Amino acid sequence: MKGTDRIVIFDYSGTLSLEAPRFAGPDRLEKALRQSGLFSLGVTTPAFFWEQIVGPTWIEGSTTAIGYKKVMAARLGALVPSPEALWDKIAAAVSRFVDDYFDRSRIDPAWRPILERLSAHPEAIPVIATDHYAEATETIVRNLRSWNIAARKAGEESGPCRSAGEGVGPSSGQGSPILIANSADIGFWKADPRFWEFLKRRLSWGKIRSVLIVDDFGFNEEQGDRYGESARVEARQRETLAVLEKTFEATVEATPFFLTGEERSGNGKGAAKIVETARRIEQFLNPGGER
Repeated sequence: MKGTDRIVIFDYSGTLSLEAPRFAGPDRLEKALRQSGLFSLGVTTPAFFWEQIVGPTWIEGSTTAIGYKKVMAARLGALVPSPEALWDKIAAAVSRFVDDYFDRSRIDPAWRPILERLSAHPEAIPVIATDHYAEATETIVRNLRSWNIAARKAGEESGPCRSAGEGVGPSSGQGSPILIANSADIGFWKADPRFWEFLKRRLSWGKIRSVLIVDDFGFNEEQGDRYGESARVEARQRETLAVLEKTFEATVEATPFFLTGEERSGNGKGAAKIVETARRIEQFLNPGGER
């Protein structure tokens, strides 16, 4: 398969970032609500946060460039009495909460070696695909660049293209920057074929023959938002593979990144799973070689 064109797609929250779903745990989330000042503004329970803040704003927040801070502040302003008198307090509390969340949503350091390997690989395109708020894109780019790993938002690639209309991909002897494909930037969720069609257009430099997706399919998410139920996880995995196969007309493989209870607990417990997954990615990069 030498010279073939391969994509490795990573999910972000729950896969690259193990801390993001931990932040959503009831105890940690309630602490964040108190420390930010949202608690004093009426966001007193995780259930209220999910049902009254996140739920009603998720579509706008995750499919437009408005950002987490703006949608949360606007929603909270609609819920509190006399929002004009409290606006400065609302804005400050929301800013503290969102900054805390993204500060704790960094990519786990155990992923660094395989991400460095992928960004330098001459025959593979690394992608981080996520349904998220607009602020996540810059958070991910900044995190990767702090490790000297090139990263760019999908759709804003810089540098010369190979010919008019061509997107980004590896060239002889060179790697590719990691592309950040965020639903907030693209306008569609990952479940929508238009998300992947947008990405395919950005990779139109050549035929994509093999795709590997590394994803928890919602399994590692906290159950406060009911996203991690097993039936939904299984359905999401099937649907994701189907849309990738149809979009890229390629062989698609999945490496589910499912963490056990102990691995979800933090303190580096997920590192072994990351190392195991990295070995699987190496096999994908070198088929018939180091299997």
